Amino acid sequence: MNYFVTGATGFIGKHLIERLLARPDATIHVLVRESSEDKFAALQERYGDAGDRLQMVAGDITTPGLVSTAELKKLKGKVGHVFHLAAVYDMNMDDATGDRINNEGTRNTVAFTNSLGGGVVLHHVSSVAVAGGDFVGSFTEAMFDEGQPVKHPYFRTKFQSEKIVRDEAKVPFRVYRPGAVVGHSKTGEMDKIDGPYYFFKTIQKLSHRIPKWLPLLGIEGGKVPIAPVDYIADALDAIAHKDGLNGQTFHLVQSNSPSVGDLIQSILKAAHGPRFKKKFELPTMPASMRKFGGQMGGALPASVKKQIAKAIGAPLSVLGYITNRAVFDDKNARAALKGTGIKCPEFREYAKHLWSYWEQFLDIHYEPRPELIAKVKGKVILVTGASSGIGFTTAKNLAIAGARVILVARTESNLIETQNIIAKAGGESYVYPCDLIDMKAIDVMAAKVLRDFGHVDILINNAGRSIRRAVMESFDRFHDFERTMELNYYGAVRLIMALLPTMTARKNGHIINISSIGVLANAARFSAYVASKAALDAFTRCLSAEVKGSNIRTTVIYMPLVRTPMIAPTKIYSYVPTWSPDDAADTVIKAILDEPKSIATTLGTAAAVSYAIWPKVNDYILSKGFQLFPSSTAARGSKDKDSKADKPTLEQVVFANVFKGEHW
Repeated sequence: MNYFVTGATGFIGKHLIERLLARPDATIHVLVRESSEDKFAALQERYGDAGDRLQMVAGDITTPGLVSTAELKKLKGKVGHVFHLAAVYDMNMDDATGDRINNEGTRNTVAFTNSLGGGVVLHHVSSVAVAGGDFVGSFTEAMFDEGQPVKHPYFRTKFQSEKIVRDEAKVPFRVYRPGAVVGHSKTGEMDKIDGPYYFFKTIQKLSHRIPKWLPLLGIEGGKVPIAPVDYIADALDAIAHKDGLNGQTFHLVQSNSPSVGDLIQSILKAAHGPRFKKKFELPTMPASMRKFGGQMGGALPASVKKQIAKAIGAPLSVLGYITNRAVFDDKNARAALKGTGIKCPEFREYAKHLWSYWEQFLDIHYEPRPELIAKVKGKVILVTGASSGIGFTTAKNLAIAGARVILVARTESNLIETQNIIAKAGGESYVYPCDLIDMKAIDVMAAKVLRDFGHVDILINNAGRSIRRAVMESFDRFHDFERTMELNYYGAVRLIMALLPTMTARKNGHIINISSIGVLANAARFSAYVASKAALDAFTRCLSAEVKGSNIRTTVIYMPLVRTPMIAPTKIYSYVPTWSPDDAADTVIKAILDEPKSIATTLGTAAAVSYAIWPKVNDYILSKGFQLFPSSTAARGSKDKDSKADKPTLEQVVFANVFKGEHW
C-alpha cells in the first residue's frame, strides 16, 4: 500500500509514520519542503531499516499543485491514502499565517488528492477547535457549522480548512478532530510547550514552595478535550484502514474529559505537590460580558498581549479552557475502534510520564544574568553527576550562559541525553563518561579532558551518593560506609589532584565541592553520607591555604535537602520542605560569581554554632528528630510496602518546617 503524508515530520506525523511503517507492505511518500530535508533525514534515522520505505517528495502545501508535474505523474493512481496533517497548531498564530498554511495549504492538498485518482481516500486531521471557544453544550461528531463564533485565527482557520475539505474534495474523505494533544502516554515524549504544559512551570514552583501536606482550594473549571499523541496515532491508523467509514468525523479525545481542576490535580500529584482539598465552580460569565471581554482582548495591541502572556506564562487564548463549556463526544471514534483494543487512556493514568519528560527535556528555559555570561563565557567547566538533579540543571544553565561544559557521570547514554538537551537550549557541552568510584578511570578521563581542552577553569564536584540508615541498622552493612567514601570523598579528591597541576601552572582555577547541611548539623541516620562529605570538607579547608598563593579558589556549598532522584527512595521527603534543583543550581552559580570560601543556609550556620556552643541542646534536637522520623521499611529490613508509614504526622510536619532543609 502506498501512502502520501503531509506534516510527517511534525509531532503527530512522526508517530503516525511509525504505525504505517509497521505494515510490511507500506511505502510512504512524505511531502518535504526544501528547508526541511534535514528533518526528513532524521525521520528516516528514527525508524532504522524501516525508514528506507520513506520516500521524500519535494513540495510545499502553500504552493498550488503541491508537487512538480513529474512527481504527480509518478504518484497518480498509485496512492491509496493521503493523510493531511500539515498545519499550524499555535494559539499565538496570526491571521495571515493561518490563511496561508491552514486554509490555502488544505485547499492545495485537496486539489492534489483530487488529481491522484485510483480510489484514493483523503484523511484530514482537523481539530475540536472547529467548535470555537464559546460553544455551550455537547458538540457531536455529526456537528460542524452550528453558527458558532470562530474569531480567533486558530479556531477560524481550523473551521475553514475543514469546510474546504467538505466542499471541495471529489474523493472519499474522513475527518479527524483531535483535542489538546499531549505527550506519549508511556514515554511522555513531547515536542513543545503547548496546552497544559504552559502551566507546568507554575505547578513546579508550587510543588517546591508549598508543602505536600497543605490542602489547597482549587477551581473545577471547564472540561478539557485531551488525548496523548500515541492514542491519536493509533486511532488514525486503525480508523483509516477500516471499511465503510468514508464521510464520517471522529473526535479523538478522552471519552470522559477531565475538568481543569482534575487536570491540575493530576499534574500536582505527578510533581509531588500539594493536593486540592476542595474545588469550586467559577461563576458563569454573562454572554454580554464574554463578548465585551473578547472585544477588549481583540482590541489590545499585540505588544500588550505578548506582555500579559509572558506574565501568566501562557497565550491569552489558552485561558479560555478554564471556563470552556463545550463537551465533545467521541461516539463515532469509539464505535470505529471497537475490537481493536485501542482506547484513549485517562489523563490521571499517564500524567506522571508527561511530567517526568517535561522536567528532563522541555524545562530548559534559563535567562543568565549579564555578570554570569561575562564570568563564564568560553570557560571550561567540568561538572560531575551532570546527568540528573543538581548537576544537570547547573550544567545546562552554565552552558546557556556560554561556558564550555564537560559532562561527567557513569552512564554515557544519560550524558548524551543531557548534551542533546543543552544543544537544544543553545549551549555547548561535551560527554566524558566515567565511573567515579574507579580511581584509574578518573585518571584516564581527566587526562583525556586535559588533552582535549588543555585545562579546566572551574571544577564542580557534585556527584554523590546518600544512604539514610541508622548505625544500629548497619552492623552488617559496612559496605555502605565504604561506597559512600569511595564516591563522595576519594573520587572527588582524585579528580581534584588530577586537574590541580594545570591550575597551579596557569595560576588560576576554582574548585567547588558540593557538601551537605548534614555536615554542619550532624544529621542522624546519615553517618555514612555525612562522614564522607565531612572528609571532603576538611580536605578542602586544608587545600585552600596551600593553593591560595597560586590564585586557586575553593568553595564548599553546604547544600540543604534538594528534591532530586537521590532522595526519591525516602517517601516521606515528598512531604517535607526541600529546595528545587533550580535553587541548588542558583547557589552553585552564586559560588562561581562571588567565589566565597563556603555557602550555607541560615539553618546550617545556626546548627554549626549551636553544636559548638550548646552541644547537649543540639543533641536533644537531633535525637528528637531521630525519634520522630523513623527509618524506611527497607532500612528496617521489612518488606511491608504500606505507604501510610511514609505519611507525616502533625508533629513531623511542624518539626520539618521549623528545621527546613535538614535531613531527617
